[in-house]
Amino acid sequence: MFTLRKADVCDCRLIGSLAERVFPETYAEILSKEQIDYMMDWMYNPANIQKQMEKEGHVYFLAYEECEACGYISIQQEAEDLFNLQKIYVLPYFQHAHCGRFLFEAAMGYIKEVHPEPCRMELHVNRRNKALDFYKRMGMKLVRQGDFAIGNGYFMNDYIMSIDV
Repeated sequence: MFTLRKADVCDCRLIGSLAERVFPETYAEILSKEQIDYMMDWMYNPANIQKQMEKEGHVYFLAYEECEACGYISIQQEAEDLFNLQKIYVLPYFQHAHCGRFLFEAAMGYIKEVHPEPCRMELHVNRRNKALDFYKRMGMKLVRQGDFAIGNGYFMNDYIMSIDV
Protein backbone atom coordinates (compact mmCIF):
# COMPACT_ATOMS: atom_id res chain seq x y z
CA MET A 1 0.00 0.00 0.00
CA PHE A 2 1.47 3.31 -1.08
CA THR A 3 1.18 6.58 0.78
CA LEU A 4 1.73 10.08 -0.50
CA ARG A 5 3.17 13.19 1.01
CA LYS A 6 3.72 16.66 -0.36
CA ALA A 7 7.40 17.45 -0.58
CA ASP A 8 9.03 20.66 0.60
CA VAL A 9 12.49 22.17 0.18
CA CYS A 10 13.86 19.87 2.89
CA ASP A 11 13.20 17.01 0.43
CA CYS A 12 15.35 18.34 -2.42
CA ARG A 13 18.21 15.95 -1.69
CA LEU A 14 15.82 12.99 -1.38
CA ILE A 15 14.23 13.81 -4.74
CA GLY A 16 17.69 14.13 -6.28
CA SER A 17 18.70 10.80 -4.77
CA LEU A 18 15.62 9.08 -6.19
CA ALA A 19 16.33 10.66 -9.57
CA GLU A 20 19.89 9.30 -9.51
CA ARG A 21 18.43 5.81 -9.10
CA VAL A 22 15.71 6.01 -11.76
CA PHE A 23 16.44 8.73 -14.35
CA PRO A 24 19.68 7.34 -15.88
CA GLU A 25 18.19 3.85 -16.12
CA THR A 26 15.03 5.20 -17.76
CA TYR A 27 16.98 6.97 -20.49
CA ALA A 28 20.05 4.74 -20.89
CA GLU A 29 18.85 3.34 -24.23
CA ILE A 30 17.46 6.68 -25.46
CA LEU A 31 19.98 9.41 -24.60
CA SER A 32 23.75 9.67 -24.48
CA LYS A 33 25.46 9.48 -21.10
CA GLU A 34 26.56 13.08 -21.61
CA GLN A 35 22.98 14.27 -22.14
CA ILE A 36 21.77 12.27 -19.13
CA ASP A 37 24.50 13.86 -16.98
CA TYR A 38 23.57 17.32 -18.27
CA MET A 39 19.87 16.75 -17.60
CA MET A 40 20.52 15.33 -14.14
CA ASP A 41 22.32 18.52 -13.14
CA TRP A 42 19.80 20.77 -14.92
CA MET A 43 16.73 19.14 -13.36
CA TYR A 44 17.92 17.36 -10.21
CA ASN A 45 20.69 19.33 -8.63
CA PRO A 46 19.18 20.08 -5.17
CA ALA A 47 19.52 23.84 -5.76
CA ASN A 48 17.62 23.49 -9.04
CA ILE A 49 14.87 21.43 -7.40
CA GLN A 50 14.55 24.13 -4.76
CA LYS A 51 14.33 26.78 -7.50
CA GLN A 52 11.60 24.74 -9.21
CA MET A 53 9.63 24.64 -5.96
CA GLU A 54 10.13 28.22 -4.84
CA LYS A 55 10.26 30.19 -8.10
CA GLU A 56 8.76 28.06 -10.87
CA GLY A 57 5.65 26.74 -9.13
CA HIS A 58 6.48 23.02 -9.19
CA VAL A 59 4.61 21.05 -6.55
CA TYR A 60 6.34 17.77 -5.72
CA PHE A 61 4.82 14.72 -4.07
CA LEU A 62 6.66 11.65 -2.82
CA ALA A 63 5.27 8.12 -2.83
CA TYR A 64 6.23 5.73 -0.04
CA GLU A 65 5.92 2.00 0.45
CA GLU A 66 5.96 1.73 4.23
CA CYS A 67 9.00 3.89 5.13
CA GLU A 68 10.78 3.72 1.77
CA ALA A 69 10.47 6.56 -0.74
CA CYS A 70 9.77 4.86 -4.07
CA GLY A 71 8.70 7.56 -6.52
CA TYR A 72 7.80 11.19 -7.09
CA ILE A 73 5.78 13.55 -9.23
CA SER A 74 6.02 17.23 -10.00
CA ILE A 75 3.04 19.26 -11.19
CA GLN A 76 3.19 22.83 -12.49
CA GLN A 77 0.31 25.08 -13.45
CA GLU A 78 1.17 26.63 -16.81
CA ALA A 79 -2.02 28.55 -17.62
CA GLU A 80 -5.42 29.11 -16.07
CA ASP A 81 -6.78 25.77 -17.29
CA LEU A 82 -3.54 23.92 -18.04
CA PHE A 83 -1.30 21.90 -15.75
CA ASN A 84 1.87 20.07 -16.71
CA LEU A 85 2.89 16.79 -15.15
CA GLN A 86 6.55 17.76 -15.23
CA LYS A 87 7.93 14.60 -13.67
CA ILE A 88 6.66 11.16 -12.77
CA TYR A 89 9.29 8.60 -11.85
CA VAL A 90 9.19 5.36 -9.92
CA LEU A 91 12.13 3.28 -8.72
CA PRO A 92 12.50 0.19 -10.94
CA TYR A 93 11.61 -2.23 -8.15
CA PHE A 94 8.18 -0.55 -7.73
CA GLN A 95 7.37 -0.01 -11.42
CA HIS A 96 5.21 -3.13 -11.71
CA ALA A 97 3.55 -2.68 -8.32
CA HIS A 98 1.18 0.07 -9.57
CA CYS A 99 3.15 2.92 -7.98
CA GLY A 100 3.04 4.79 -11.31
CA ARG A 101 -0.75 4.54 -11.38
CA PHE A 102 -0.86 5.69 -7.75
CA LEU A 103 1.25 8.76 -8.57
CA PHE A 104 -0.65 9.54 -11.77
CA GLU A 105 -3.96 9.41 -9.90
CA ALA A 106 -2.45 11.57 -7.14
CA ALA A 107 -1.52 14.19 -9.75
CA MET A 108 -5.07 14.18 -11.11
CA GLY A 109 -6.48 14.43 -7.58
CA TYR A 110 -4.21 17.34 -6.68
CA ILE A 111 -5.22 19.24 -9.83
CA LYS A 112 -8.93 18.67 -9.10
CA GLU A 113 -8.37 19.90 -5.55
CA VAL A 114 -6.66 23.18 -6.53
CA HIS A 115 -8.68 23.73 -9.73
CA PRO A 116 -12.21 22.30 -9.42
CA GLU A 117 -13.26 23.62 -12.85
CA PRO A 118 -12.59 21.47 -15.92
CA CYS A 119 -9.01 21.78 -17.13
CA ARG A 120 -6.30 19.79 -18.87
CA MET A 121 -3.12 18.06 -17.78
CA GLU A 122 -0.30 17.65 -20.27
CA LEU A 123 2.88 15.63 -20.18
CA HIS A 124 5.99 15.74 -22.32
CA VAL A 125 7.38 12.25 -22.90
CA ASN A 126 10.35 11.18 -24.98
CA ARG A 127 9.12 9.63 -28.21
CA ARG A 128 11.16 6.47 -27.48
CA ASN A 129 10.19 6.15 -23.81
CA LYS A 130 8.77 2.75 -22.86
CA ALA A 131 6.27 4.53 -20.58
CA LEU A 132 4.19 5.69 -23.58
CA ASP A 133 1.88 2.70 -23.24
CA PHE A 134 1.44 3.42 -19.53
CA TYR A 135 0.29 6.98 -20.27
CA LYS A 136 -2.13 5.70 -22.91
CA ARG A 137 -3.56 3.23 -20.37
CA MET A 138 -4.05 6.15 -17.99
CA GLY A 139 -6.25 7.82 -20.62
CA MET A 140 -3.79 10.29 -22.09
CA LYS A 141 -3.96 11.11 -25.79
CA LEU A 142 -1.17 12.19 -28.11
CA VAL A 143 -1.86 15.80 -29.14
CA ARG A 144 1.39 16.95 -30.78
CA GLN A 145 5.13 16.48 -30.82
CA GLY A 146 8.13 18.74 -30.69
CA ASP A 147 11.87 19.00 -30.42
CA PHE A 148 12.76 21.30 -27.55
CA ALA A 149 16.23 22.78 -27.07
CA ILE A 150 17.35 22.40 -23.46
CA GLY A 151 20.82 23.90 -23.72
CA ASN A 152 24.33 22.65 -24.37
CA GLY A 153 23.22 21.55 -27.86
CA TYR A 154 20.76 18.98 -26.47
CA PHE A 155 17.12 18.50 -27.38
CA MET A 156 14.15 16.77 -25.85
CA ASN A 157 12.37 14.91 -28.66
CA ASP A 158 8.94 14.58 -27.11
CA TYR A 159 5.35 13.72 -27.65
CA ILE A 160 2.96 15.97 -25.77
CA MET A 161 0.11 13.96 -24.31
CA SER A 162 -3.03 15.34 -22.73
CA ILE A 163 -5.93 14.32 -20.53
CA ASP A 164 -8.99 16.24 -19.38
CA VAL A 165 -9.21 16.69 -15.63
